[in-house]
Amino acid sequence: MDLWRRVVKLVGGFAPAKRTFRFDEKLIASLQDMAHREQRSTEELAASLLTQAIQQRQAVDARQQDWWSLSQREQEVAALVCLNYTNRQIASLLNISPETVKSHVRNVLYKFNLHNKQELKQALEEWDFSAWTSPHL
Repeated sequence: MDLWRRVVKLVGGFAPAKRTFRFDEKLIASLQDMAHREQRSTEELAASLLTQAIQQRQAVDARQQDWWSLSQREQEVAALVCLNYTNRQIASLLNISPETVKSHVRNVLYKFNLHNKQELKQALEEWDFSAWTSPHL
């Protein structure tokens, strides 16, 4: 049984009718080397890595869904928060009151199911907000 079928069997039996990719020899060698170093079977390691990759992708997809649930103004405020602007600076840039900024921040945190700005920054730390430094309003 090839490595892919063993991985599929290990992670629950999902078996596509036709596999559209192949593990190349370099990838198999890397998996085998890592498995050896971790004292695990190649199949166990491959299943673990695949599970991690799927979970990471699902988390990214969830964050993107959260982002698209924001209004345009909430997106602007969230981007500026992630760029470390203060509420006063955001208010000045967007020509709104600091209280309005607070309201938008509360809405963003609610929609992302987060508790504070630091959590928002951590949740979106890999996103590039450099284009948001000059809001277009």
